[in-house]
Amino acid sequence: MSVSSDSAKLTQSNTTNQTVTHPATSDAISNQNRSFSNFANDVANSWLLPDGVVDVLFEDAHKQEVLRHRLTQQLITHGYQLVNPPMIEFTESLLSDASEDLKRQTFKIIDQLTGRLMGVRADITPQILRIDAHWGGTGIARYCYAGDVIHTLPSGLFGSRTPLQLGAEIFGCASLAADIELVDVLFTMVNTLNMRAALHIDLGHVAIFKRLAQLAQLQDVDTEQLMHLYANKNLPELKKVCQNLPMGDDFYVLARFGHDIDNLLAKLSATAQQDSQIVTAIDELQRLKTHLQEQWQCAVSIDVTELSGYHYHTGIIFNGYINSETQPLVRGGRFDGMQSGSQLAGHQPRDATGFSMDVSRLLAHTQLNTPTIVLVDYEASQTIDNEQKQLLLQQVESLRQQGYRVTVPLNAEDRPTNVTHQLNFVNDQWQLQTL
Repeated sequence: MSVSSDSAKLTQSNTTNQTVTHPATSDAISNQNRSFSNFANDVANSWLLPDGVVDVLFEDAHKQEVLRHRLTQQLITHGYQLVNPPMIEFTESLLSDASEDLKRQTFKIIDQLTGRLMGVRADITPQILRIDAHWGGTGIARYCYAGDVIHTLPSGLFGSRTPLQLGAEIFGCASLAADIELVDVLFTMVNTLNMRAALHIDLGHVAIFKRLAQLAQLQDVDTEQLMHLYANKNLPELKKVCQNLPMGDDFYVLARFGHDIDNLLAKLSATAQQDSQIVTAIDELQRLKTHLQEQWQCAVSIDVTELSGYHYHTGIIFNGYINSETQPLVRGGRFDGMQSGSQLAGHQPRDATGFSMDVSRLLAHTQLNTPTIVLVDYEASQTIDNEQKQLLLQQVESLRQQGYRVTVPLNAEDRPTNVTHQLNFVNDQWQLQTL
């Protein structure tokens, strides 16, 4: 039944002062109105951003750009080469050795030129692996980067899906010296920002658990179950599970005494105590902890059951937290790179270590110097001759080179907010005066 015939009947019923009910017609009109309402709401909300995606505006945008520049310059002065990989790559290279978590975090698109699958990067480190495989050679290489990444899901309850990722990587050095250099660079960077917060470091070492799993010849299903119990800090259930595992006492000891690195080795079994890889890993943790405490007076905690990067990391890992925040600002650690020409060499590992952070997370903890905002006197600028206009332009350029924000107004109403100074024409010369 059409809307026009419904209207005619309603008109007729009103004319005869009778109430006529048409259930089907009423439902149709109600559904139609609801559709129009939903459409209107969709149009009204079309400018809203997706969850986890925000605009960075005005002072925050300026602060973010200043932070990006300062931090990358610090890395460059420490000998790190700046690289800027593309936002998209074919998934064969971008996700060839990626973890399942990274694959889930990566948006996939179809290349309209070739029909091949491409990924929008969710992490820049895999791109650094590719770059080093082509350009790193066999010696030590240092890289730094700063760029946007995009995640399919936010990290944490209020996490961003579009972080500005900044990081540094060292390839070709297997010794602890590379890890120490990275944390030194990290603290040097952070200390230049005058943050209103302290950085706490949580250290771990995935090689301890990996080696124990090898010695015990654990099945993958047992390894995954242990990691799940470690992540949930479920000691009662862990104790039950460990009773049925080879070297189960050692896996339980990791959870019970994994925070006490000074006594951890003594609590392990004789087999574990005599294993050179486990002894080396515990020694590295002790040395790095001592360095952080003595060199940077940093609060350090240890957790050898922190295995969130188990399938990616190979040795020392560290997370840097600001105050009581639950999500780390900095993530870093050891991982395997690729040798040059790895396509022919069977993907031989190349020692690598690095860290990355979301620069946007620093905005709430740092503050720029209060800007000097200068406004040129509009009335005076309209009455001066050409020679005086040239003097004005020279004065404006000089102030801008000194870091002042100078606005030359387009009309009498053109006035930025928070003006601190005005450039006035006094005694035939332009003078900067405080408001």
